Amino acid sequence: MKPTLIRITTVPMALKYLLPGQMHYMQSHGMEVLMISADGKELADVLAQEQCPHRIVPMTRQITPLQDLKCLWQLIRLFKKVKPSIVHTHTPKAGLLGMLAAKITGVPIRIHTVAGLPLLVEKGFKFQLLKWVEKITYAAANKVWPNSNSLLQIIKAQALTADKKLQVIGKGSSNGIDTARFNKTALNHETMDRIKASMQYNPSYTYLLCIGRLVTDKGIPELVEVFSQLQSRLPNIRLLLVGSFEETLDPLPLDTINQINNNPGIVHIGWTDKVEYYLQMAQYFVFPSHREGFPNVLLQAAAMELPITCSDIEGNSDIVQNQVTGLLFEKGNSQQLLQQLEFALANPNRMTEMAAQLYQIVQSDYQRENIWKNILKEYQTLLNLKH
Repeated sequence: MKPTLIRITTVPMALKYLLPGQMHYMQSHGMEVLMISADGKELADVLAQEQCPHRIVPMTRQITPLQDLKCLWQLIRLFKKVKPSIVHTHTPKAGLLGMLAAKITGVPIRIHTVAGLPLLVEKGFKFQLLKWVEKITYAAANKVWPNSNSLLQIIKAQALTADKKLQVIGKGSSNGIDTARFNKTALNHETMDRIKASMQYNPSYTYLLCIGRLVTDKGIPELVEVFSQLQSRLPNIRLLLVGSFEETLDPLPLDTINQINNNPGIVHIGWTDKVEYYLQMAQYFVFPSHREGFPNVLLQAAAMELPITCSDIEGNSDIVQNQVTGLLFEKGNSQQLLQQLEFALANPNRMTEMAAQLYQIVQSDYQRENIWKNILKEYQTLLNLKH
């Protein structure tokens, strides 16, 4: 009889963008897989891609105690009925509710992947509350998998759980990189021409690209500020922002939004499934995020051989080594970001050399199927220990 594996994320966007292909791989390698998340527009794509059953549990990304209790009860009832061998959660809310429900119902293998810690950008009561939530989640789990070594060290430093529960799978990353897709030679020329025409691409311009949600936590305010300073001296520079505004969680300051909407040098593209094309047409990748776990977007930029300048935070620093495979700057430090971008723009050949080094590392250490094999191997080890 096949062991049942339940994979849970708060919203289907995480299943689609953070873990694509992984559930299908597990299903085709001897597991009975059930996916759980809230409803959302990405769900149809997730079902088509993974070809695994899915159950909707209406979790929210905000703090909603009454709704959370309802979802916890739904998960408890579902686990009692399905009797899974493994429950594996991702994202904070899914982790809290999924691990509690799994513990309450006696699921033998309870794994939570940590792909970032929201508490790292909070202070005071909110910091204490989020720390308490993480501690409860990890207490209910019997395995906690940070997806980077720097995140592992932060969890240890914050004393969030016992060291024996902690493990980084392979060299980090939740899902690796699809090097068949993120590959310069794999792009469709007609699609590229269509995208370039839609954004009035000009080959004489230098494009700085940033991909991710347009929120304060991603460092967008300082990036826009620094770009404005560069733009005053370099009229042919452009900032390409690929991602959606968030109106509820961590929205941008109004003046930053106004600059994005009104500065002719800033090109804003909404969320897209064609990020590889934007990575190909840009000259530099900039990622000023304030917190990450192990950012897929840096692996994607590296696989497309795009020179990277990013904040020196957990996750980023696991991928990029300063002046070796890219440039790092202190998070939130506009002056350092400006200096590193000025260096990058003045030294394109040096940046290309560093990008080539990082490309080799990504090809050897972060191929998607290798990550899946490592996770499956851990599942099988835990299942064998259970019997």
